[in-house]
Amino acid sequence: MKKLINDPFDFVEESLEGFVLAHEDLVKRVGHRAVARVDGPIEGKVGVVIGGGSGHLPAFMGYVGKGGADAAPIGNIFASPPAKPVLEATLAANGGAGVVYSYGNYAGDVMNFDRAAARASAEHGIPVETVLVTDDVASAPPDQIDRRRGIAGDFFVFKVLAAKAETMADLASVVATTRKANDVTRTVGVGLSACTVPANGQPTFHLPDDELEVGLGVHGEPGIRRSRIEPADKLVDEIVGLILADKDFRGSDVAILVNGLGATPYEELYLMYRHARRVLEAENVRIRQTFVGEYVTSLEMAGASITLMQLDEELHDLVAAPANCPMFVKMGGAHG
Repeated sequence: MKKLINDPFDFVEESLEGFVLAHEDLVKRVGHRAVARVDGPIEGKVGVVIGGGSGHLPAFMGYVGKGGADAAPIGNIFASPPAKPVLEATLAANGGAGVVYSYGNYAGDVMNFDRAAARASAEHGIPVETVLVTDDVASAPPDQIDRRRGIAGDFFVFKVLAAKAETMADLASVVATTRKANDVTRTVGVGLSACTVPANGQPTFHLPDDELEVGLGVHGEPGIRRSRIEPADKLVDEIVGLILADKDFRGSDVAILVNGLGATPYEELYLMYRHARRVLEAENVRIRQTFVGEYVTSLEMAGASITLMQLDEELHDLVAAPANCPMFVKMGGAHG
């Protein structure tokens, strides 16, 4: 293991400290393991809390800020934040109009966020609603969508949620729009190498140097097949094919995200985007917004994913809405 760290068990704490110091104009620390936007809570606005384990930057705390989330609790690497920092984030986000939680669909996150929601209601009278992200096509069949994991589609769902809350819409409207966004978002990824959690010092899984895995999860969860390394265009054909087989985006406007997992050069991501665009255009899928880069990572894992979100005019405008967050700035307009 080669990493720029001190004591591996201090890694998350020291990284969090540096993050807040570097972005003190945008975020502040609340409690032990949560950050919030410096101008929050905002009276009358639905609060937005996103979160999960560390190791996925820019997700989750990188998306806290104006036009982004109001707060984010921080877990250990690939581990859910405990209920206490979730509650601290909830209090920091509460402007009196209720709070919406959104995070990837993982058992530990569901348990701890639900505990925090119950405490927020019982102890502080804060109504909390939850929208789970379930975009990972490879993690469960279409008739079991509620079992699917949340991966890079987190970014689109969080962006819509935050932008809708920024309009000062009421709690029910914010929840409805965010659920609509999740329902029309699909992702498939491919992994090329494992990553190493500092406290463990060993790769999270074994993948031979000459192999790849389609459908691999962002924590190393098993995918749907392994094979020898293949040309990128062939992989993109398969990934886009799996997405279109799961949800028919033909004839639709979409936002597309080609997401790197932490150790994939941008040149490779743009190469993938080039072919994905050709394939989608041939299938009469109209790309209206484009995002290429690292948006939901997995430490230094090599690999990438492709996400499509079907756009109506509301979702288009919310994805295009401006945001100013530590690791995401959107000036507004059609393209990311």
